[in-house]
Amino acid sequence: MAQKEATTAVAPYRSFLAKVTDMFSGDIQNIMAENRLEMTQYQKQIVVSGIQAINELLVNQGLKINDKEIDVSNITGILKQLAALQLNPVADPAEVYFSIRNVNRAAKGQKPEWFKTVEMGVEGDGNDALLARFGRDIKEIHPFWAVREQDKFSYPKHKGLETLPPEWEETGQGKFVRVIYPITFDDDQTRYFIGEREDVKRNLLAHVSQNLMHDKDIKDKFMNKVKDLSLDEILDDASLVQMGKISPAWSSPQSRESMILRKMRNNVVRKIPKDFSNGFVAMTYQESTDDSYNRMRRDVTAQANQEEFTPDEPKQPVKLSQKHDDVPVGKPDEKANNKPAEPEQQEKAEETLASQPAADNTPQDKDEAPW
Repeated sequence: MAQKEATTAVAPYRSFLAKVTDMFSGDIQNIMAENRLEMTQYQKQIVVSGIQAINELLVNQGLKINDKEIDVSNITGILKQLAALQLNPVADPAEVYFSIRNVNRAAKGQKPEWFKTVEMGVEGDGNDALLARFGRDIKEIHPFWAVREQDKFSYPKHKGLETLPPEWEETGQGKFVRVIYPITFDDDQTRYFIGEREDVKRNLLAHVSQNLMHDKDIKDKFMNKVKDLSLDEILDDASLVQMGKISPAWSSPQSRESMILRKMRNNVVRKIPKDFSNGFVAMTYQESTDDSYNRMRRDVTAQANQEEFTPDEPKQPVKLSQKHDDVPVGKPDEKANNKPAEPEQQEKAEETLASQPAADNTPQDKDEAPW
């Protein structure tokens, strides 16, 4: 009897998820077909896994895709990116993660009107996968070096047209200070792409700039205070962390080093030239990394069409079965609340900045929206 009741409770949920999956999968296949791309079975599975992961994220936070406050068009954008770039939502190590952000859809000066948008962030391994797939004239991507403070390291040296490779002796002690990607190209030349810890300051400032995008005075004060400070001096100052609304993912000792390592990796990979065989894929990649475009998309989401779903669902979230529905999310998300932005969900904003020359320490206003 108990088994029969459990089956009855699960059935409506599966029916709802199946309807959502059919609708989004059809939309993505149509988008790809319009751009002369035939989806492979792997890409189709990526879309299904993405839908299931996003749905699980929403259900775990007491939300539903058919809620009026959820931006459905943004979910379509995420799935399009996953399919076009072949980023696997259930890869291990993770290539992407999903999160929920509260976004104000009201015009400036009007009473805030918050809605929730699902967003995608690309993990370090996701950027590595993009580099392996689209990197220009790349023959082999060697394992990256994560150099710590107490390691012995010497930079590459140039002697005419020859390059003497860097040397690294590991100790495993101290903070991460740089990342090196040795990459061998088709001409059999190996080049060493290096990202430094202090370069991540620009990523952090972009994170703060997004957090304070509606508080210009506070943002200006913050930028003036930190212009001569190092990355760690900023993160060690509790008053600055509070002023900049800096996420615990940046400031807490448990996660700071992993965040900085990820940012160094992303900064390096994003600077390496890439080629795309299709203009649509190239545009999709640009959308995923051009944060000015991302911010514009978020500003107009209030005008986006949304399809309503009406199937009955269980009041309590039902655990998805491992056989079909239980798809882990790439990165766990913090609980959604009524704050303007979730604490660990503004990562994608800053990566593009690291590949741009900076005349000063004040970044442009950028966000991390995936579309």
